[in-house]
Amino acid sequence: MFKMVLFACFFSLFMSSAALAHFGMVIPSRSTAISQKEAEVSLQLSFSHPMEMQGMPLARPESFSVYFEGRAEDLLSGLKAAQVMGKEAWTARYTPKRPGVYQFVMKPVPYWEPAEDCFIQHYTKTYLAAFGEEEGWGDPLGLETEIVPLTRPFGNYAGNIFQGRVLLQGKPVPWAEVEVEYYNQDNAYQAPDAYFVTQVVKADSNGVFSYVVPFAGWWGFAALNTIADKMEYEETPKDLELGAVLWLEFVKPVNGK
Repeated sequence: MFKMVLFACFFSLFMSSAALAHFGMVIPSRSTAISQKEAEVSLQLSFSHPMEMQGMPLARPESFSVYFEGRAEDLLSGLKAAQVMGKEAWTARYTPKRPGVYQFVMKPVPYWEPAEDCFIQHYTKTYLAAFGEEEGWGDPLGLETEIVPLTRPFGNYAGNIFQGRVLLQGKPVPWAEVEVEYYNQDNAYQAPDAYFVTQVVKADSNGVFSYVVPFAGWWGFAALNTIADKMEYEETPKDLELGAVLWLEFVKPVNGK
């Protein structure tokens, strides 16, 4: 009986630790727009364990912007309150007017994570390519932390390899640990066990990582790093972890038969 109780305790702890992969999420209704007719996109901003479809509340973000040709446009005032996975979330709409690559970035309010005894803030980014233009997709935005794609971040098939570089305060992060999760909409897939919920890859000495995407849908990549700045929790200085989060869509090829 004692062994069974001990095993149950260890299993419970393992399951709790396996569920700690939080992801800020910015998911547009599409990642490419070819014609003016389909140009408008809706965007969903949320916070969750995406593979397990367990939502968490997302307070109104500090900022939400779209970057185009090196300039940022503030979209914060257009956010509308919503529910995603049963929790507080936000939606927005945007229509690109010119050909090019649009990068959407959400900077949320730092949240307190008692399990890790620190604050965490996810700089979350995604892409929309419009009207056939694709220049500049590999340009960093100069965020406090970000994943800069080395593979074009749109127009990708499921099964493609994705490569990105983790930057923190403008510099590559050697040996960064990158968590990868699938946005499991409609519970399309079930992980065989807790080890499969969050995939983990290591970057190399230049902060570059690779991941082969096994099936179609939206995939999130997240790299968390602690910075020198502190934040106070109950009058005690605590660490602040910054998460570079990137969401990309991978699709099935169209059957031509």
